[in-house]
Amino acid sequence: MALAAGTRLGPYEVVSSLGSGGMGEVYRARDPRLGRDVAIKVIGGEGPPNPERLRRFEQEARSVAALQHPHILAVHDVGTYEGRPYLVLELLEGETLRERLSRGALPVRKATEIAVQICDGLAAAHAHGVVHRDLKPENVFLVREGGVKLLDFGLAKLLEAPEAGGSEAATETATDRGVWVGTAGYVSPEQLRGQGATARSDVFALGAVLYEMLTGQRAFRGATKADTLAAILEKDPPAMALASGSVPAPLERVVLRCLEKDLDDRFQSARDVAYALEALSTGSASEPAMALPMPKSLRWLRTSAAILGVAAGVGFGFVVGRRAAEKAPPVFKTLTFRRGWLDQARFAPDGRTVIYGAGWDGKAVELFQTRTDSPESRPLGLVHAKVLSISSQGQMAILLDPSRRQGFFGLGTLAVVPLAGGTPRELLENVIAADWTPDGRDLCISHVQPNGEITIEQPPGTVLEWIPRTSRMATLCVSPGTAATPSFGTTAPAGSCSLTASARS
Repeated sequence: MALAAGTRLGPYEVVSSLGSGGMGEVYRARDPRLGRDVAIKVIGGEGPPNPERLRRFEQEARSVAALQHPHILAVHDVGTYEGRPYLVLELLEGETLRERLSRGALPVRKATEIAVQICDGLAAAHAHGVVHRDLKPENVFLVREGGVKLLDFGLAKLLEAPEAGGSEAATETATDRGVWVGTAGYVSPEQLRGQGATARSDVFALGAVLYEMLTGQRAFRGATKADTLAAILEKDPPAMALASGSVPAPLERVVLRCLEKDLDDRFQSARDVAYALEALSTGSASEPAMALPMPKSLRWLRTSAAILGVAAGVGFGFVVGRRAAEKAPPVFKTLTFRRGWLDQARFAPDGRTVIYGAGWDGKAVELFQTRTDSPESRPLGLVHAKVLSISSQGQMAILLDPSRRQGFFGLGTLAVVPLAGGTPRELLENVIAADWTPDGRDLCISHVQPNGEITIEQPPGTVLEWIPRTSRMATLCVSPGTAATPSFGTTAPAGSCSLTASARS
C-alpha cells in the first residue's frame, strides 16, 4: 500500500517515501504540532489484522516506546490507517550497517565500538523484558553524526500470529508452535527448535553481526536457506583468521562464545558481552585484558591450567617480577578455579590481598576479595561495581553501575568504600577512571563534562587538563615516586596525575 505525498495519518502528513521492506513501507512525514519531521512505518501483511492483534500491537509498541535509550530508535506514537497499524519513529540520517558492510569489513576498533553500543541498547531493552528477535545488519543504523541506533526493536514479536483462539487466556504463539521469527543467518538455534526467543537469543544474533563486521562474511551461510539454517544448528562458523587475518584471537573468542549453540555456554547477557569487549579494548592487540571461558569451537587452544586462574596469575606474576627488578622470572599462581570472566583487579597495600570484579555462572559483575596464599574468595556485597584503585590507607575507589559508555569505557558514579567492604560513599557522577595519590589522601580522576569533553582533575573539582570530546581516553594513574611524562606534554613530578594511555582520536 503506497501512500502519496500529502496523505494524512492522524496528525501526520506524508512528505515522501523512504523505502520498503518485508515489514511494510516507511515514509518521511511532518508532525505540524511539534514542527518536526518523523519516520512512519506502515505495517504490511495479508488482509486486515483482527482487533485482538491490533490491541496486542499497540500494547507491545508502547512497551518498546517506553525504553527511551540513546541506542534504540525512539517510538513516538502508534496508530492505524485504513485498518493498517503504523508506528511513528525518530527520523535518522545516515546508513544501515548492511549498507556499510557492502563496502567491506570494518576495522577492529570500529567494529568493537559499534558492538558495545549495540550491547548497551540490548541490555536496556532486556532489563525491561523486551527482546529484539531479529537483530541483523539491516536493523543496526549508523547515525551520520556518530553513534548507533537499533531499529525495529521488538517488532518481530509484534508481528507474531495472534494468540490461539484469540482469547486473553491463551499463551501459545507462532514461535511456541515451532514457527520461528527472525532472519536466516542470524536466528538462534533455540528459535529454530521452536523454543522461543530470549535475551540470549539476541546475544547469538549479536555474535553473528560482530562476526560479519570483522570479516565481511556471514558466520553461517549456505547455498540455500535450508543449508544456512542447518549450519546454525550443526556447524561452527569458519575460523575468522581465514576470513580476515587482522582479527585478534581474544576478540574471536568473544565472538565465538556469543555463537555457542548451547544457551549455557553462551554469554548470559548483552551486558556481559559489553564488559568483555570493553576489557579487550584496554589490553594489547594480541592478549585479552580479562579471561573468558573458551568457546567450544576453540577449546583445542586451552592450556592445562584454568583460564581464570592463569589470568589472575599473570597479574600476580607481573607484580612479583616488577618488584624483583626483573631479576627473577615471573611467578604464576592460581587465585580461583571458578568459571566465568574477570574484570579489573587491584592489589591492596599488603601486597597479598587482591580485590577483583567477576561475573560467575552468568551472574552480574560484583567485587570479591581474595589472597595470594588462599584459593578462597569472598564477595564484598558490591554488585555492578568496578574497582579502580586502592589507597595506601586501605580505601577503595570504585565505579558504581559502569553501564553507561564513553566510547569503550565504563562511565559511572565514583565512590569510596573501605577495603573490607561496606556502604559506598558516593563522590561524583560521570567518572571514567580514578587513582589515589601515594599518600592515599587524594584522588586523580577523569571526569566527563556535559559537553562531552573529559577533564583530568586532582583533587576532584580542580581541573588539570581538558581532553577533547573527539578523543577516547583509556585510563590514568598517579606516578608512584619518580618523574613521569604524561600525554599532556608536560613533565609530571612524583605523585602527580598522568595518562597511562594517550587520548587517541
